[in-house]
Amino acid sequence: MRPSRDLYLRALRILACICDLCLPIPPVKMLAFVLLALSSILPALAMPSPNVHDIAPRYLHSCDLSHARLVFPNGSAIASPSGPPSFIGLGVGTQNYTCTADGVYTNVGAVATLFDISCLVGTPLFGHIQDLAIDAWKRIHNNQSVPPELRQDFFVLGDHFFITNPVTGSGISPKWDFTKSLHNSEAFVVGARSGGMPAPTGSQDIDWLVLNRVIGSLATQVFRVDTREGQPPPSCTPGSPLITVKYTAKYWFFGSLL
Repeated sequence: MRPSRDLYLRALRILACICDLCLPIPPVKMLAFVLLALSSILPALAMPSPNVHDIAPRYLHSCDLSHARLVFPNGSAIASPSGPPSFIGLGVGTQNYTCTADGVYTNVGAVATLFDISCLVGTPLFGHIQDLAIDAWKRIHNNQSVPPELRQDFFVLGDHFFITNPVTGSGISPKWDFTKSLHNSEAFVVGARSGGMPAPTGSQDIDWLVLNRVIGSLATQVFRVDTREGQPPPSCTPGSPLITVKYTAKYWFFGSLL
């Protein structure tokens, strides 16, 4: 039987209490802690979950995605891709905004770390990992980041950030870089938005997007879905400094050329 959302929310509230007692720790450690803590909490709530001793080592390595599918409801502004993805990552990071002369924020890029969640596909955790991650991420001090010594873990797929548009030489374009984790200089992709839709979860969450490859071999299409938060305040004072807003999202990568 599929666990109810109410039970997941109860688990989240318990985790929130636990996190309040924690010292500030980097996101990579916090996310691992959340997964392990959740696997211990779910049985107490009469919910199915993987064995705690099994989920920890499996989570650090990529799992087969041949049966994974990303499906959007009929009539959605984004068409469902065909076939399985090459990679699925959980993005944990910030959306970055600057205040315009009109007193509204405009997006000037994003920075995120992507964690391999391929081994969670088909488990009860997969559908809610973005909720757990944003809850933990918001409790970490703003100056905390992923420490360099942990970035070689299989756990971390790579980084998401923005670069100067490689075609026009002006403006910015999103890039996903897995070159370190895959040990391949071609394991990156720079994308251009080809479609999108408002997050069905509400206006507090950034849009769902589909992006097509511009350069790079990591993927030919990237989908950003299951977004949580990341939206700026509705107005600002012109001249205000740049702000960062925490967010999480799932990124599905299709058509890898590697």
